[in-house]
Amino acid sequence: MFLSVFDMFKVGIGPSSSHTMGPMVAAARFLDKMRAAPFECHGVKGSLHGSLAFTGVGHATDRATILGLAGFVPQTYDADKAEATLEQIRDTHTVRPEGLPELAFNPKEDLLFDFGPNLPGHANGMILMATDAQGDVILQETYYSIGGGFVMTEAELAAGRNTDEGDPVPYPFKSAAEMLEMAETSGKSIAQMKKANEISRGGPGNLKSGVARIWQVMDDCIERGLNTDGILPGGLNVKRRAKGIRDALIDERGTNLNAPHKINDWMSAYAMAVNEENAAGGQVVTAPTNGAAGVVPAVIKYWLEHVPGASEAQIEDFLLTAAAIGGLVKFNASISGAEAGCQAEVGSAAAMGAAGLAAVLGGTPAQIENAAEIALEHHLGMTCDPVKGLVQVPCIERNGLGAIKAVSAASLALRGDGTHLVPLDACIETMRQTGADMSEKYKETSLGGLAVNVPNC
Repeated sequence: MFLSVFDMFKVGIGPSSSHTMGPMVAAARFLDKMRAAPFECHGVKGSLHGSLAFTGVGHATDRATILGLAGFVPQTYDADKAEATLEQIRDTHTVRPEGLPELAFNPKEDLLFDFGPNLPGHANGMILMATDAQGDVILQETYYSIGGGFVMTEAELAAGRNTDEGDPVPYPFKSAAEMLEMAETSGKSIAQMKKANEISRGGPGNLKSGVARIWQVMDDCIERGLNTDGILPGGLNVKRRAKGIRDALIDERGTNLNAPHKINDWMSAYAMAVNEENAAGGQVVTAPTNGAAGVVPAVIKYWLEHVPGASEAQIEDFLLTAAAIGGLVKFNASISGAEAGCQAEVGSAAAMGAAGLAAVLGGTPAQIENAAEIALEHHLGMTCDPVKGLVQVPCIERNGLGAIKAVSAASLALRGDGTHLVPLDACIETMRQTGADMSEKYKETSLGGLAVNVPNC
């Protein structure tokens, strides 16, 4: 099993990796399918199902799908160009993707929100169709946005979770137990094994430059969030708070009023800065999702800014270790809130952050695995119940608390020798089972929990 660090950490746009990035990626894939078709297409249509329908407006799923059908992709998204394109589509009822003729597409009529039963493969399902000159469907594909910006067709999903068809990697661990065994046999750290796997596929140059860009985008996102105030879009009138918290913490420096627990406020400010940017539709890095994008960057920022001896030279080890843990969670359970609740998003992110921090603080592979398990264990059962379907309440603060838990988990693990009662594999399987048992009301549909007990205006 191999999931690249660049699969777990993808540069994209807010507010949701599964509900915004995924549908945009699916639409781009469908355009490629249309380009390869032996006949000429004259129009496009689509339908959104399950969680993509129930919280689609709040997550900008419709907007992302429309832009995807117009040729936009998350990695090169241009906000100004997107606005101009949306206006053109509203005026002309057509999209003009590169390499295809002008296609008839009226979003109000041709993109359906289907609030019926989920499609059989996943809670985040969508169907895209191409039509001929008479309006008859001549090409159709079902896509599932399975979390973290990952997209699979119906056939790919049916083929199974392990769809990696690349060359074999040196350390192909599929479980934490295998990971620890390989680390002990090889004498290598988790980061070193992950690095060897990455280099075997993409080469050392791509890894170094790619990881540097991931952290640059993360850090830029934190800084934008810490320097921006105002009200977030969406109608809940949620006020940005990260800037105010950071400013107050700076003002309190040098006084005798600084209680030790204020370090938690710094971690929360870093995480909330990212998720406020995400809620505003800004550029973020999936870590492993947009809804949980603040945890890992906040832990790295905390470590760099507040821990003696921290060095940016170790960020690669942090992210490689975090990606190894995130890959295990995704392969053996889920990172999708629509599939397993927020335990799969913020819980996974906290496990990744805890593992990365334990690694750069000198932890052994066993201590790193223990850190990840502690962080994930104490998110088990966490629901996904966004108010009004927006990635704002409780999502923004939840990232702050996830970062704090990640740091605490790493610290606790480093106080021990790595031996513990609950293996990470057992915790991941428990998360999978809990998600399967969880009511659909609490899995990113906004049909239960805070979403129905807090006024939407």
